[in-house]
Amino acid sequence: MDEVFKALSDPSRRALLDSLNSRTGQTLRELCAGLDMARQSVSKHLAVLEAANLITVLRRGREKLHYLNAEPINAIAERWIDQYDRGRVRALADLKTALESTVDEFVYTTYINTTPEKLWQALTDPAFTRQYWGTTFESDWTTGAPVVWVWNGVRMEDPEQVVVEAKPYERLSYTWHTITPEFARAAEMSDEELAAMAAEPRSTVSFTIEPHGRAVRLTVVHTGFTPDGLLVRGVSQAWPELLASLKTLLETGSPLPA
Repeated sequence: MDEVFKALSDPSRRALLDSLNSRTGQTLRELCAGLDMARQSVSKHLAVLEAANLITVLRRGREKLHYLNAEPINAIAERWIDQYDRGRVRALADLKTALESTVDEFVYTTYINTTPEKLWQALTDPAFTRQYWGTTFESDWTTGAPVVWVWNGVRMEDPEQVVVEAKPYERLSYTWHTITPEFARAAEMSDEELAAMAAEPRSTVSFTIEPHGRAVRLTVVHTGFTPDGLLVRGVSQAWPELLASLKTLLETGSPLPA
């Protein structure tokens, strides 16, 4: 956490994080436009934030986009907020986020003490996904193959639930499951929530696996949402806990308590 606190100690870097919190996925040019700093200075600050894992940088075509990464902040919360009223703190944070931000995609980067082969297995093998996700998948994990979801006794099949990309130990991408009435009942959703979610477009999640020394860098990008829709807000709250449980499972042999 030392690198994180050091990165957060500079007001210019905090301003960059504030800018990305209000609108994530910005280019260097866009970030420079909102700050009274030279382009070179902004680049140096972004390098410090990236080294501390506070931002994730992705290349889209000829541009490099910068995304706020919540993983280190979540780690600080786990370490320092336990002594306070966690429920109240989270409720206030969720309210602030709902009032201030516009969300249409989720980007998250974490580092796991494992191998690319083991992480791939944890993302695809039902014996693993059942432990940290409570979900199993039926697929041969080749590009274009169908993906059947089984969660909480609900089986979800749809011709549009498919593997988009599969490069073992490097990259996996697939479309999200259909929001069915059976899923809504199991998730205790209201009729209004079901109607709203079912009307949203199908999203896609991608996992990029990169060796990082003796560990692995995992970047999760979930896109294709209706801006500020119910689905993006739901997965944005669920992904950090799910990925923390995945990391704990691979590093300790047991997932986080449900």
